[in-house]
Parts: sequence; C-alpha cells; structure tokens
Amino acid sequence: MTESLEDYLEMVSFLSDTGEVRVTDIAARLGVSKPSVHTALKNLAEQELIQHKRYQSVTLTKKGAQQAAEIRKKHRFLTDFLTDIVGVDAAIAERDACKMEHFLSPETLKRMKILSANLKSGG
Repeated sequence: MTESLEDYLEMVSFLSDTGEVRVTDIAARLGVSKPSVHTALKNLAEQELIQHKRYQSVTLTKKGAQQAAEIRKKHRFLTDFLTDIVGVDAAIAERDACKMEHFLSPETLKRMKILSANLKSGG
C-alpha cells in the first residue's frame, strides 16, 4: 500500500471514531480535492479495506479496520517516542511521526520500542 493510501485509510479510521465519514470531511482534513479522495477510496475499496458508494458515507471493512488500527498504533507510538524520549514539541512530533510511519523498517521500529521500554523502566 502506498504512503498516500495509508494516510487515507488512517483518516477514515480517525473520522469514524466520531461518526459518519464523508468525502468532504476527508478532503478537508487532508487538504486535498474531492476527486483525489474518490480516486483513493476506489483503490481502498478494490483492496477490500473500505466500503463506499457515491453520495454515501465511507465505512471500514473488518480487514480495513485491522490495517487502520495497526497504522494508528504505529503513529501513536512514534508520536509518543518523539515527545517522551526525544523531547520534541508535540506539534513537530505529530508531523514527523506521520512521515516516519511510512518509511521505518520493522526492525528499526522494533528496536525503538525496546529502547523506549528500557528507558521508561529505568534500564
């Protein structure tokens, strides 16, 4: 999955926390056009991650919800790591985590989690 599609999936998940997910809301939050949202949603639907019909709300499939949860978990960890361990300002940490989540290898992420746990436990 591309970085862009991960961002769309994560946003659908985030918006679904507070209710119905509309194309307009996704476009506004991501700062993109509605046609761009429609293209991304078509791709996500083809991968069976969401369900969407024109002029209706967007819903995550079970597979999509699981994948979105993993993306959000990684994003949350990176944001916390940057603020709590590195000492970065929260707004900067949020932006950087969004970029990092797409490019870090599983090995690097695993080692960051170990480092974080060791530092938090005093080890």
